[in-house]
Amino acid sequence: MPPARHNGRVQSITGERALVRAALALGAREVAGWSAAERRLAEWATAGRDGCRDGGEDGGDVVDVRDLRGWIRAGHDPLGVAFCGLRPPRERRPAGQTFTPPAVVASMVGWAAQADAPARVIDPGAGSGRFLAAAGRQWPAAALVGVETDPLAALVARAHLAAAGLAERAEVLVADYRTVTLATAAGPTLFIGNPPYVRHHQITPAWKAWFRATAADRGLSASGLAGLHAHFFLATTLHAVPGDTGVLVTAAEWLDVGYGGLIRSLFLGPLGGESLHLLDPSVPVFDDAAATAAIACFRPGTRPATVRLRRVADLARLGDLTEGGQVPVRVLREAHRWGALLAPPEQGSQQGSGAPAGRPEHGGGQRARPEHSGMWAAGGPPGGAGTVRRGSGGGRRGHPVGQVELGELCRVHRGQVTGANRVWIVAADDSRLPGRFLFPAVSRAHELFRAGPVLASVAGLRCCVDLPSELSGLTGAEAGAVERFLAVAQGAGAADTYIARHRTPWWRVGLREPAPILATYMARRPPAFVRNLAGARHVNIAHGLYPRAPLPPAALDGLAAFLCRSVTLAQGRTYAGGLTKFEPGEMERLLVPEPALLAGHAGEGGPAGQRGGPAHAPARQIQPLDHIRDSQSP
Repeated sequence: MPPARHNGRVQSITGERALVRAALALGAREVAGWSAAERRLAEWATAGRDGCRDGGEDGGDVVDVRDLRGWIRAGHDPLGVAFCGLRPPRERRPAGQTFTPPAVVASMVGWAAQADAPARVIDPGAGSGRFLAAAGRQWPAAALVGVETDPLAALVARAHLAAAGLAERAEVLVADYRTVTLATAAGPTLFIGNPPYVRHHQITPAWKAWFRATAADRGLSASGLAGLHAHFFLATTLHAVPGDTGVLVTAAEWLDVGYGGLIRSLFLGPLGGESLHLLDPSVPVFDDAAATAAIACFRPGTRPATVRLRRVADLARLGDLTEGGQVPVRVLREAHRWGALLAPPEQGSQQGSGAPAGRPEHGGGQRARPEHSGMWAAGGPPGGAGTVRRGSGGGRRGHPVGQVELGELCRVHRGQVTGANRVWIVAADDSRLPGRFLFPAVSRAHELFRAGPVLASVAGLRCCVDLPSELSGLTGAEAGAVERFLAVAQGAGAADTYIARHRTPWWRVGLREPAPILATYMARRPPAFVRNLAGARHVNIAHGLYPRAPLPPAALDGLAAFLCRSVTLAQGRTYAGGLTKFEPGEMERLLVPEPALLAGHAGEGGPAGQRGGPAHAPARQIQPLDHIRDSQSP
């Protein structure tokens, strides 16, 4: 943080008590909306010595408020930086407190400045007041309203606004944005900010019920898997009226995941979405959150025919959010996922501007769906040979002729969750248990990447312990070995994990049968699709592809080869740092050739074609470890 200085010495805000004192000394009381919780904080902080001065004699850990005020009036946020320093990310994460970098704030305010000046600016999750302070400088007559649930953050925001000279037209409400009562504005309102990112696991059942009921009142379906930012998009539709404007930065996963369907519907409907700007996953937007950022610009009450989409390569190219390629709204309505429409710029193009580039063809691999083709003319998506439209009597659901979704051929199942890999994953030569309870398994993603197109042997794999539910039938040495192993497992806490407590009995891992194709699903590279000729099991570092109806070996070879050649990172869900994830449902939506055409792909970079092995070799059955040990003995 920019340090506070006192008599030439660098000083810092060393605790929350000192932070509250600094906020009070900067004029936090001058900003309207004080809550009982803030008053209690102020009483607690001022019970001791003052701790803040407008200069003067040396006072130990005293912070010079004049210096803080100078930094704030220069456009910095020293109190917000101090807040983040005093509360590490693990403490702020449950409340979704991740503050927005100044470059992003400036771009969002710059976009809003293209329209008429707002009469009021509302920040749904005010934090330290960065958006409100920037808006107050941009619009000298606008009322400034921050909504914040954390009383300490609210005090910091008040002090920020007061020190910036904005107290007379500012208000901070310690309330929940979803149900807060906002006064009627004298003119248009700008909704701007960074809604808190909280995963659905930390949202209470009561708020999930509110979310579903509120969406249902508007004829929409809401998922209990939605994060808190989805709640804030919905709440904005409650607070906004035609003529208002909005620009929110959130985690970008709603572009592609199932629960994001509600946000996508709101964006194309009552919110009047105008543009979307996806920060490239390699860009670390937030210092303390590994989430890819997307900025949504909207004008409630409008019905644009197109939406501007743009993928931005770095923060320096973010600009004022007025660039982007035009995509018809009807195309967005039909698309299951929007991330592929924001594909990376092509080589040689100027990153960060212009229309989203189409995905390249990978060695004759899968073409994008018509609604995912990337570059759009004013008249709509391109046609072209081999593609069909919905209702035109050709490919299913508007897919290219001869292609279907992978889910029509295979179920995609994530591998079994053991609950404690340190206990249930053991070395192949572990002698504590009979070999019939040890199953060679893929337990690390790199085992599939290393295998190439075919996993032909279980050599080098560890084993997963999978004991039967009923142990009473075990006798003699087997019973004793299992009893000793379970005692060790209990001592290691394996019976107390969340997974173990929710399965019966606690020791039953319950592996699936071997999948004929195994796939990685989280990496910084496209997934590996590997023919499982070794018959290995898999745990939850991989997905298994299980045919819905029997497929001949040549078709399985061709399917794996086609997927390896055609699937790109743009089709997954990408997080900050470039880590890309494919959920089972997302993988099932990948387009593949129809069954009759699969075998033709087996020799084109497929398992047999690349390895020179038998294209139709049947998958081997799992061998008990006793047999494997015997076969490896001298």
